[in-house]
This record gives sequence, structure tokens and C-alpha cells, in this order.
Amino acid sequence: MNDNTSLFYAGTYTREDEPGIFLCALDLGSGRMEIVNRTDGIANSSFLAVNKAQDRLYAVSETDEGEVFAYAVDAETGGLHLLNRQPTQGAAPCYISLSRDESHVLAANYTSGHVNAYRIENNGELAPSGLVQHKGSSVNRERQEGAHPHSIFQDPDGKYTLVCDLGLDEIVFYRLEEGKLVSHHAVKTAPGAGPRHFDFHPSGRWAYGINELDDTVNVYEFDAQTGDLNVLQTLSALPEGAARGSASADIHVTPCGRFLYASNRSEDSIGLYHIHPSTGILTAVEWVSTNGKTPRNFAIFKGGYLLAANQNSNTIVSFRIDKESGRLTPTGYELEVPKPVCILPIRK
Repeated sequence: MNDNTSLFYAGTYTREDEPGIFLCALDLGSGRMEIVNRTDGIANSSFLAVNKAQDRLYAVSETDEGEVFAYAVDAETGGLHLLNRQPTQGAAPCYISLSRDESHVLAANYTSGHVNAYRIENNGELAPSGLVQHKGSSVNRERQEGAHPHSIFQDPDGKYTLVCDLGLDEIVFYRLEEGKLVSHHAVKTAPGAGPRHFDFHPSGRWAYGINELDDTVNVYEFDAQTGDLNVLQTLSALPEGAARGSASADIHVTPCGRFLYASNRSEDSIGLYHIHPSTGILTAVEWVSTNGKTPRNFAIFKGGYLLAANQNSNTIVSFRIDKESGRLTPTGYELEVPKPVCILPIRK
């Protein structure tokens, strides 16, 4: 693999007897992509996480009897060797992440409404260490009849673990103490917002959340000491005049801290926002078609590319990022992958 190539894994909605996790390569000169390796034996590998050494990969199996999988990564081929698998004791785990110190793996179960912590053993295997059941509801009777944690992740310092709960309209803060998730604080969003995904600014001063149900983006001031969020701004995740589709999905800040992107699955597009360097406030710039259907997830590559996973058109599409404006330009390349729903860069 040469220096002009970036590798990434793609997670998919596929059956256990089909290839489900794909190792792919991105040519940083052209934006062309290709499949390098495939792994089967896992159903609906809808979210992935990798450690800093990139020798362990963790995945959820988003099924009615949810599981998390631990893999060793072959240093030569990038192929995955199963270490172990553990039940989540719930349904439809849709997000997985590592604690900042890489001592634990965290998972969110959308349907059953609870979150898990797993201790990472010395050999990379997972052992259950904590489980918390969320309870409650909110104003949308169809989508918020109960708790629905949609993502779980730690703040930049690893002091707090945050959960975006779409069903409760809350971002719930925990402290991870000896493998247990200890309740700390909860931040309410607007009723019916449906918080889904979240990203921190590289400075650590601000954070950005995307709300699925009311198609909005929230800008927060983050208090790293007390573990709290203060809303600075709320703006649309859709272009002006677009019909709300309750389908906003993913959100990411570029490593330079100047640009933010947010995907929506009703317009099949990604919105670009400029970030004010002093205040963190957003200015909407443009929306670009993902040239496919249902961009559930996307990823930013340091080589100046954005890759969008179009779940319902079975394609990953590459875009160049203009380093001055952040605007996206299609490269003309797409990669056929069955129902891609997660893109995880591993070598940038």
C-alpha cells in the first residue's frame, strides 16, 4: 500500500452468511476506490470502531438479539480474525466506540433502549462490565414512545461518556468508573428533536449535534469541567424550502475545525457549514447531492476527501473537499457495496 492510498472499512446491512465488513482502499490522487478484503459471519455490521494501533476492530451486529464483535486485524492484509462476540442483552445495537484510554468499548441499543460497557482484555477480547437501561418517552408518539439511544461516545478528555437518546430528547452524560456507567447529568433538546449523532470541535470548546426527527443541527458550548452543554444555535439540516423528512443522519467536523458537514436521507444530500473561528457558530453554505439514496453515514479523510455511504443505492461515493471553501466536488468514482451504512478510515 503506497503513501497515496488511504484504507477504510465499510460496515453494511447484510446477512451473517454474506460478506458484511469490507476493507477498501481510496486513491488520494483520483478518489477511486476498490475492495481489498471481505469478512462474513456477522449480520448487520452497522457501526465499527478501531483502536489507535489499528490492530483491533470492534463492530455491532444490529439484530433483534444484539451482539458486539471483537476482531484482530492482520497487519499485512487488513483481514479480520474473530476474537470473541458478546451479547448486548438487547435489540438493534446501532453504535459502537472506544473509551479514550481504550480500556472499554461502548455500545448503544436503539430498540431496547439501553447502553453497554465492555472491558477490553489484554488479548483484545470483550467482557461485559456495565449496562444502563434508559426509560421515558417524548412528544413524537410514533418515534419517541420509549428510549432510543442512537450513539455513545466520550468527550475529548475521556472524562464523560455521552449518549444521544432520540426517544428521550436528551443527551445523557455518564462517568465511566471501573467499567460502570455512572449517571452524571442530562441535557434536554427541543421536544421532538430526536438527537442522533454528535461531534466535537478540535478545540474542545464547542460541540455539534444532529437531530433526526426535526432535521436540525445544534451548536453547543461544551463545559469540559462540569460535563454540560449550553445551546448556542439551532439551524436547519435541510436547504431552505425542503420538506422535512425526519431523516437527518450523520455529522462531522473537519480536522482543521473550519467546516462542518451534515447528511440527510430525505434530500439525499450533505450540507456544508462554515464554523466561525471565535464563536463556533455555523453559517450554512450549500447542499450537495450524494449521487445516491439514503446517506446514513459519511467520513472525512485527511487527504481532502469525503466519502458518503448511500445505503439504499448500494454505493459509496467520493468527493473532493476544497481546502479553502470546504465545498464538495464529486470525483466521478463510486464503489458498489451492499447497503453500506458505516465508513471507518483506518490509515490516513
